[in-house]
Amino acid sequence: MNRIDRLTAILIQLQGKKIVRAAEIADRFNISLRTVYRDVKALQEAGVPIGAEAGTGYYIVEGYHLPPVMFSKEEAAALLTGEKLMEQFSDHSNKKQFSLAMEKIRSVLRGSEKDYLESLDENIAVLRYQPAKTEAEEFPNRFLSDIQQALGMTQVVSMEYFSLQEEVATRREVEPIGIFHISHNWHLIGFCRLRQGYRDFRVDRIRKLTVLSTSYRKDKHPSLQNYLEQQRQRNREENAYLIKIVIDNDIMRYIRDQKYYYGLMEEKVTGDQTELTFLHAHLGHFARWIIMLGNHAKVIQPQELKTAIQDLVKELHDHHF
Repeated sequence: MNRIDRLTAILIQLQGKKIVRAAEIADRFNISLRTVYRDVKALQEAGVPIGAEAGTGYYIVEGYHLPPVMFSKEEAAALLTGEKLMEQFSDHSNKKQFSLAMEKIRSVLRGSEKDYLESLDENIAVLRYQPAKTEAEEFPNRFLSDIQQALGMTQVVSMEYFSLQEEVATRREVEPIGIFHISHNWHLIGFCRLRQGYRDFRVDRIRKLTVLSTSYRKDKHPSLQNYLEQQRQRNREENAYLIKIVIDNDIMRYIRDQKYYYGLMEEKVTGDQTELTFLHAHLGHFARWIIMLGNHAKVIQPQELKTAIQDLVKELHDHHF
């Protein structure tokens, strides 16, 4: 990247955040801190109002804006892919907001970029295979934007939540700490004032939601990343079984993603087989996975897993014969 392109990119980076540390700029462009200082000084001399806070970072003075940004074909194509993903993996509120944002983006594209996107549009698809929900099962599924607002403004949310476990709807007031997507569903992690503890709420099970004017202290709660890591560590320590299996090398490529889902800890090749060590909480769940691998997999430990597999095999035999 030449210096002119780098200066433009730094300017965009500065406008994208309230404060940007010099180290962030250096890491992004693989340059030294001294070069960062020179680049920032060059922007200041060119008339860009960049301020600095000692020990914190750089910022652009409030009120300054870049002229409209032009996108390359590759950037526009990446945004189109993002739109396709949003259509399948977001809720009604975020789909609408992203669609409006894409309209604005398309409006600033040059004619050739617009033609490029139109030619790609019908040739990119994101498929999501899951049973269609009936009208009675389909909740509003339109609260992600409200939850994001509550997270950004540290506001309490009041919601009517339907618990699959208890099969009943309850009114909750929640201090949200983060959202994440896993296994086709969005989840809200928050401190539930009713239960006086942190809870995991599936967003598509929220029937009604209101962002309250009441604020909460963010520093009272762990970050989302810290909370999820604490949960993973707790599961390992309290519930998980240490599992060792061996699998034939010629089928390892078929489980390269699955093995991480089942809690892979260690992988060691021994001849024409690979020894895998896992921490997993549910032996029945793990046993069903091992059965799918047929005689290409063998359990070393624990004995309880071997027994679970034997029970499943007997159950299948009794069912089919």
